[in-house]
Amino acid sequence: MTREGDYSRLRHLLLRRELSCHEVVSSCLRRIEQSPLHAFVSVAPELALRRARTQDAAIARGKVGALTGLVLGVKDNIHVRGWKTTCASRHLRDYVAPFHASVVSRLLRHGAIILGKTNMDEFAMGSSGESSFFGPTRNPHCLERVPGGSSSGSAAAVAAHEVIAALGSDTGGSVRQPASFCGLVGLRPTYGRVSRYGLVAFASSLDQIGPLTRSVADCALLLRVIAGHDPRDATTRRVPVPDFCQELDRGIQGVRLGRPREYFQPPLDAEVGCAVDRTLAQLEAQGAVVQEMSLPLTRYAVAAYYVTCTAEASSNLARFDGMRLGERIQCHDLDGTYVASRSHGFGQEVRRRLLLGCFVLSAGYYQAYYQKAQQVRALLAQDFARAFQTVDCIVTPTAPTTAFRLEERTQDPLTMYLSDVYTVPASLCGLPAISVPCGKDGKGLPIGLQVIGRPFAESMVLRVARAVENAVGQQ
Repeated sequence: MTREGDYSRLRHLLLRRELSCHEVVSSCLRRIEQSPLHAFVSVAPELALRRARTQDAAIARGKVGALTGLVLGVKDNIHVRGWKTTCASRHLRDYVAPFHASVVSRLLRHGAIILGKTNMDEFAMGSSGESSFFGPTRNPHCLERVPGGSSSGSAAAVAAHEVIAALGSDTGGSVRQPASFCGLVGLRPTYGRVSRYGLVAFASSLDQIGPLTRSVADCALLLRVIAGHDPRDATTRRVPVPDFCQELDRGIQGVRLGRPREYFQPPLDAEVGCAVDRTLAQLEAQGAVVQEMSLPLTRYAVAAYYVTCTAEASSNLARFDGMRLGERIQCHDLDGTYVASRSHGFGQEVRRRLLLGCFVLSAGYYQAYYQKAQQVRALLAQDFARAFQTVDCIVTPTAPTTAFRLEERTQDPLTMYLSDVYTVPASLCGLPAISVPCGKDGKGLPIGLQVIGRPFAESMVLRVARAVENAVGQQ
């Protein structure tokens, strides 16, 4: 069974001129105007409509790009030249980006239309979308629940058909977890597959930009466009970028899928575990070989992740001091100005993580915390390397629960951090991982299944995700 993505069907209508880009953009703008979700921080209707008319003229001339007419939202920590990049923070509420991020340049070059900048957890620090200076985003499936974070607005906008697709950033699960909560496909590429140039850094050794879409085919297409070496980002790798779309329908006959025991234990919700296991049985029916396995160091991943990411954040966000960048609160002396500016400019969650980061890097604690976390990170990577000697992909739940209620976890940071328990291991090891819908719970809330692959094995990850998509479509 094959299934075209949302954009594939739309593109067919655009090229036959049964629908115009202008009509598509206008429809999206009407949905945003009427939406209760608060998925966007800013929208540029005039620019989007002008670009839509340009794309309609290009179609009339027979000049068509790979993404012509694809209407996108861009997470507000990714630069679009001349637009505000606020990172959903008071500190940057008036900051205007002076250049395009590399991924944005590639999207525009292939005909995409950017509609606006999407809401997010402040500086990408959060798992619910509630730490935004501009207010929380709501889940389209239930307005009283969170859409996940930190790419909350990108996920909610795609799920509510306010845009066709969106870009998010994933540090510890910030594309995959909201994809799970909103019933979308969300991909974190291999670290080094996609350029981070123009992405405001949270944790530089972990951050990656990835697509959020309503289908695996659209995800593969977007990845094909944004992937590749970038001389402006030294962490990108010179590896070939295959045509991910052509690989999708090769099937999974004989593909070996690992089911790690550690991911199917508490705190996993029973309905989530059953949905993933039911889908694994359907993948076996398609010819996959599912085998039990162990990733014993998984239990240390959350601790290692939060030591690592807070340490890197404390370094990266040092520049937002009210002097070089950010909002300045003038006091009678220099020290007072620094303290007031940073206290006033950052929200509670960002301040908490910066304090943690400064602590784990401080004299007398560096070896006990940060150095130990890096040792755990290396051992976890060895765990995965051993696993991939016997399996092609690893299949897990994306999150231990479905979307939780707004304000349910804001006063309990540890419980909030555990929302990422299944996504941070792949992040720490720089592995490609995708979340794809695999059903709904008894309340009608989406459940996500995660597929983790070897470094730069996005083609295999997408093939398995496509098989999941097909299996769920037949339920």
